[in-house]
Amino acid sequence: MLFLNQLLLTLHNLTRWALLVLAIIVLFQALQGWLNKKAYTDKNRKLAGIYSGVFDLQILLGVTLFFSKGWSSALMNGGSEVMSTAAVRFFAIEHWMLMLLSVVILHIGSSKVKKNDTDVKKFRNTFIWFGISFVLVLAAIPWPGMAAARPLLRIFGLAF
Repeated sequence: MLFLNQLLLTLHNLTRWALLVLAIIVLFQALQGWLNKKAYTDKNRKLAGIYSGVFDLQILLGVTLFFSKGWSSALMNGGSEVMSTAAVRFFAIEHWMLMLLSVVILHIGSSKVKKNDTDVKKFRNTFIWFGISFVLVLAAIPWPGMAAARPLLRIFGLAF
């Protein structure tokens, strides 16, 4: 079980960086396309789809970690204790709720982009909806300096 947990944490951590890089690329292209009135190409659509797929994978890994690490039982059995400790509350409540909200906003935005009839609207909606989702992701990451801080890079128990 320890190896599986280390594997999940490693994958979750590495996927986080892929997600952040993809988000920055998608947002940059969306802003550039919106402001410069570029054509929304198949490349833009595919990149947004890859970003969405990586985010879905990240959520799946996170949900698996949530239940394997016992956060759900901690909430059920000691709710007031969980709520009184910032680091525990972050992972038991805040982290996963913000991430879940973020992925829902991302998918709503993806749906809206597909329904737009002009390229400018597609880029604008991509930038707005994916941007809101990205801000929530940034707020939900346990950055160094936070009470719930985690290493920036964690590979099989090795922290960097």
